[in-house]
Amino acid sequence: MAGTISTYVTFNGYTAEVLKHWQEVFGGELNLLTYADTKMEGMPFEPPADALAHGVLTLPGGLISGGDSMDGEYPIRDTAYSMLYNAESVEDARERIATMVAAGGEETMKFETAPWGGSYGQVFDKYGVMWSFSAM
Repeated sequence: MAGTISTYVTFNGYTAEVLKHWQEVFGGELNLLTYADTKMEGMPFEPPADALAHGVLTLPGGLISGGDSMDGEYPIRDTAYSMLYNAESVEDARERIATMVAAGGEETMKFETAPWGGSYGQVFDKYGVMWSFSAM
């Protein structure tokens, strides 16, 4: 069996909120597990009971997993990385972009025809994560 690559994100105490927002945008099944839900003992730190130990958003095309950070805030808004959504159609991409923008995101690169064919654009969601949208 070949390995797979998926995304893992961490935020300082609000990862569950982020995953719920992305579920609103992309659909899928979301499973969340707080530290109170686990029976983990002997951990090298004392997590808050309501902190997210592990969450998984299962989408038709992949997984986005995450958990709350225990050691402070990480820089989020940057262009060194992005989440790439390969849309089924131009209309699909436009709808998801509109949903992100309506929820407080910012379209920083207009979704339009790309030099390599198809369409491409970028949005920073309300949490500062850059999403690239592509449709052929």
